[in-house]
Amino acid sequence: MSLRKVNISILIVAVVIFLLVLHHNFLGLSDFLKQELSDSNPVGLQPIDFIPAVPQRLEDERNDKEISVVIAASDERLGGAIAAMNSIYSHTKSNVVFYIVTLNDTVDHLRLWLSNTALKNLRYRILDFDPRVLEGKVQVDPQKADTLKPLTFARFYLPYLVPHAEKVIYVDDDIIVQDDILELYNTPLKPGHAAAFSDDCDSTTNKVAVRGAGNQYNYIGFLDYKKETIRKLAMKASTCSFNPGVFVANLTEWKLQNITKQLEKWMALNVVEELYSRTLAGSITTPPLLIVFYKQHSSIDPMWNVRHLGSSAGKRYSPQFVKAAKLLHWNGHFKPWGRTASYAEVWEKWKLQEPSRTFFLASLFYRAALAFWSTR
Repeated sequence: MSLRKVNISILIVAVVIFLLVLHHNFLGLSDFLKQELSDSNPVGLQPIDFIPAVPQRLEDERNDKEISVVIAASDERLGGAIAAMNSIYSHTKSNVVFYIVTLNDTVDHLRLWLSNTALKNLRYRILDFDPRVLEGKVQVDPQKADTLKPLTFARFYLPYLVPHAEKVIYVDDDIIVQDDILELYNTPLKPGHAAAFSDDCDSTTNKVAVRGAGNQYNYIGFLDYKKETIRKLAMKASTCSFNPGVFVANLTEWKLQNITKQLEKWMALNVVEELYSRTLAGSITTPPLLIVFYKQHSSIDPMWNVRHLGSSAGKRYSPQFVKAAKLLHWNGHFKPWGRTASYAEVWEKWKLQEPSRTFFLASLFYRAALAFWSTR
């Protein structure tokens, strides 16, 4: 037998062993999850990773109280979520735990990125979001079905994501934090309020008008006031809207008021009655939140959500103001990872290089081989 044939035979055997190991590991993982998740979450939010033990040195440096931060991480925007977490982690000594909501096909990519960068000591839990929970609640245009982003609705299910917490912070993936997140976490909420948002008419963001946004600063920009269902709510059309990309939630109140069910109710009604404004410029997650939290929410310091950085490629704020901001938010079409947004260079400072695809595959193979030999 020639040397080439021997090499091919060895390669085939290696591939077969690799596939058998993967199959064995997947079966083991499935059994493990079945054991851990016998009380499956009713909305399809399943934990995949568990929070690792913190090294003693980090335990000593960081405060004990858990600060729960929820962030969604889609595969095509994973670099944004990584940069956001890096900026939060680097500015605090608090015991921050990230609850990263993603889809199942992103998990390995996410875990590799976290474990092979400066975030290897990050405390986190990965949660798989099942898009089927949105069936009947989101109107999908058959010609634009791929434009639906299920993870944008993760913020509606906070009590299921972090069931043990009394209070959590939710942030979008297009943000950078420049101060200690503990300050945002300590935002006082009024009695009976389940969340605190930054109003669109607040003194900070209102200084810079977003041209072309129409009435996106008030309720009429998000809801169709021609519909009787909306008019019956007696909500003033001129009421200032708020931005749901950064907020603090009191989950005790959230559960008491059944906020998630209320949000789902208005989502389902919109599918039937088309209650959202036809001029809606962006997020379809905002309208139900505006209805449910109408005059029933507290406010966060506007410097903790300095937004509209993604509304155009031009610079709307002075460098001094951007430096003083506690949280920068590139909401809008221009994202900092596209390098066309204003102050993208600020975002670049917190970007962590993605491990190469070759390294990704090699890492998977190495882990599978270790698992295989550990069972021998």
